[in-house]
Amino acid sequence: MKLLLISNSTNVGEAFLEYPKEQIREFLSGRDEAIFIPYAAVTFSYDQYLEKVQKRFDEFGIKVRSIHHEDNPIKTITNAQTIVIGGGNTFQLLKKMQEEGIIEAIRDRIFEGIPYIGWSAGSNVACPTICTTNDMPIVQPESLKAIGLIKFQINPHYTDFQPEGHAGETREQRIEEFITVNPDIYVAGLREGCMLKIDGNHIELIGPHSMRIFRSGEKACEFFPGDDLGFLL
Repeated sequence: MKLLLISNSTNVGEAFLEYPKEQIREFLSGRDEAIFIPYAAVTFSYDQYLEKVQKRFDEFGIKVRSIHHEDNPIKTITNAQTIVIGGGNTFQLLKKMQEEGIIEAIRDRIFEGIPYIGWSAGSNVACPTICTTNDMPIVQPESLKAIGLIKFQINPHYTDFQPEGHAGETREQRIEEFITVNPDIYVAGLREGCMLKIDGNHIELIGPHSMRIFRSGEKACEFFPGDDLGFLL
């Protein structure tokens, strides 16, 4: 597999997909077309999302085709050179993917070796389930089961921050709830500005921050770029 799983599309004060653009350029070297899945968009249109992604991918010489313009989504996925799934609301994304019947086709194509790029919700759906998303369930998918390209869960936009005077649960506490009822699954708290690159049996953390790893019965710990993350695979 070749996966580039990005925490967030936009850092504060930066343009869309600015910080990961060189990683994307290198990752898609030799490709000239990508199939984009915009279904996580809620408050803006799929066409607007496509336009935004195409503007960035123009820099890489890649034509972006959005799945929502295709008459046969499954056939489109089957013939794809690259699959890109954007962020937004993870529940909306998964529900629409289930309705279109493309999840199995995506899984098959990625296991055949074509590149997959996802950010935020697009990283969530690469996991076994979407249970570690930060999003509200604004719609109800058939199930929470996702594409299952990796064996571990990702929590994008992971943060240790808790506003002063705020008594609600921290992100870490929410993840601890998940691992309590799912004791055999690792959760990677992927901070903003960071991404995971998976190429076959190699996994690499890229970015300026560490990643927090959670598993039931183990103390949560920090892993840094360059650390061995092979246990996640």
